[in-house]
Amino acid sequence: MTKTARNVLIVVALAAVRVLVPGGGTGARVAIQTISVVFLASFGWIAMLQYREHRVALYSLGSGRRAILYSAAGGAALTLTASSRLWATTGGTLAWVVLLGAAAYAGGSVIWSARRY
Repeated sequence: MTKTARNVLIVVALAAVRVLVPGGGTGARVAIQTISVVFLASFGWIAMLQYREHRVALYSLGSGRRAILYSAAGGAALTLTASSRLWATTGGTLAWVVLLGAAAYAGGSVIWSARRY
């Protein structure tokens, strides 16, 4: 059996379990949520490692620029978290683009000014 055929059979078997087993839809939702939480936790873990590795460089930015950098990161995270709600309306889509653009500009300007030295 080829690798592709095996993978297709696995997907078909999982779909059959989801359809035929009572509560399969709920189980699938739980599995997806679990994978999502693990994925987000891995982002947090990577962020912690990066913070520990670059702590001296972050503190050398000074309080003002560090506050701008952290605000930009928080604004981007909040905007990405609310993407589904913001994309529901035209004004929300425009706000989403503006907020992410402002966060990218603020973060980029801090990084650019820090590298000028």
